[in-house]
Parts: sequence; structure tokens; C-alpha cells
Amino acid sequence: MVTMIVYVKRKTGLTRAEFTRYWQDHHAPLILETPEFMRYVRKYVQYHFAPGEAAAGSLFGDIANDYDGVGAIWFDSRESMNAALNEPRYLEVMRPDEEKFIDLAGCLSFLAEEHVVFDALGDHYRRRAVSSTGTGDRDLIVRGSLSSRPR
Repeated sequence: MVTMIVYVKRKTGLTRAEFTRYWQDHHAPLILETPEFMRYVRKYVQYHFAPGEAAAGSLFGDIANDYDGVGAIWFDSRESMNAALNEPRYLEVMRPDEEKFIDLAGCLSFLAEEHVVFDALGDHYRRRAVSSTGTGDRDLIVRGSLSSRPR
């Protein structure tokens, strides 16, 4: 299993609130309604920016104010990820939609293999998300947090 993790930057001209609303309320359902892409996806999580001051002293350097969220998508393998990202429906529908609200050149991404050390929460934060067409439902996690502190 591999996870594509992307630090996402909003497109110039959008407020953080507009970006978050579009990503959560338009783009996420679009992904769920694209079975040609979703057949490769095992889990999709959006972490939205949590305004406010970070806890006293970040152990890992400055808080990422340059990014507006983090997206994480789990695939069975690199081959599955590459197949998903080369699906014609992804290239025709989803990629052009990403260009509407994401500064693609300003994003930072990497691939990771997950090694859970501790997970007291388990799946407590999962909720069922029904596609806007009512054609079915899939697990979707759309709320997480990124902390911020004033510079």
C-alpha cells in the first residue's frame, strides 16, 4: 500500500475559505463520482487548515502557512496510483477541475508507506458520504486539521 500525500496550495485569487469550500463540496464529490478513478483508491482524506494559534512550540519547525491543506490518497501500489492518474476520465474531468482551484506548481507531494505505531482513534472519524447523484456511497474522510500560528 502506498499513500500519495500532497501539501496543497490554493490558486491565486481564491480565499482560503473559498478554496476549502470548493475542495470539500465540489471536488471531493467529483472524485467519488468517477468510478474509473475510484476503482484504484483505497482511502481518500482531506486535511483542511485549522485557523488559530498552534500549540506552544512546534517540535518540527515552523507551521506550514504556505499551504492550505493536505490531501492523502491510498493505493494498493505505485502501479495502481499510476494507472489512476493516467485514467482518461481523470485526465478529462478531474485534472481540469484541480486546475480551477489548486496552484499545481506550488504544491508539494511525496509517496509514503504507512507504518502505524499507535492508533487509539481507529475509524471514529469516518462518515459516510453519499454522492450528489445518489448512486452510491463510499467512505470519505473530509475533516482533519493543520495548525497555524501568526508569523
